[in-house]
Amino acid sequence: MNSSSPAHQTLGLSADEVLTTTRAVRKRLDLTRPVPRELIQEAVKVATQAPTGRNQQQWDFIFIDDPETKAKAADIWRAGLMAGAPDEHSSAPMPTRMSFASSEWGRIRGSLGHLVQHLHEVPVLMIPVVRVARRAEFNSTRGQAHNWGSVIPATWSFMLAARERGLGTAWTVAHLTYEREMADLLGIPFNNTVQVALTPIAYTIGTDFKPAPRADDRNFSHWNHW
Repeated sequence: MNSSSPAHQTLGLSADEVLTTTRAVRKRLDLTRPVPRELIQEAVKVATQAPTGRNQQQWDFIFIDDPETKAKAADIWRAGLMAGAPDEHSSAPMPTRMSFASSEWGRIRGSLGHLVQHLHEVPVLMIPVVRVARRAEFNSTRGQAHNWGSVIPATWSFMLAARERGLGTAWTVAHLTYEREMADLLGIPFNNTVQVALTPIAYTIGTDFKPAPRADDRNFSHWNHW
């Protein structure tokens, strides 16, 4: 293992290994081992180097490690999960390369159920936020692309850096159904910020994650036209 700082160590993975084995971790989150704030800050430092439009760096990470606040945040997340996503109520088929009848989806559903039961026990929760002049910026495709294109790369960089430090994360969005309620809980200014996700952060039980089943990479590439 290579030392990343005098206090903490990294797994010593290659760039490709980090990129192909950073999984959405739910069942293998260690709920009993505290995560030092200093270790999280190391991952934040890596995330600051992510691409950001016009170098505006208009994103923030809110970390929650107070037990009472975590419990309330987890309740908001569960309420959003129960409410369902807007597209779940549409008659249009959801575009996907994975069959919802597959064993892989069954495993995902099972691990999500585990997270539902234990989210409040995860050592740290993180909510990425992008700052905007006004929320109406998201009314246009360009405005969305500009803002998502800043905060999402930073969040993914954080998750990759966390993986290298033995930490597990998972991208979830259920609480966004009740974004305002989460903003009120955490004191986030609602009118000029947009929350992006909620991710649990914990040491993983084991570090031997592997590439996940994916469609043939040639199916993703289009040359010169659709």
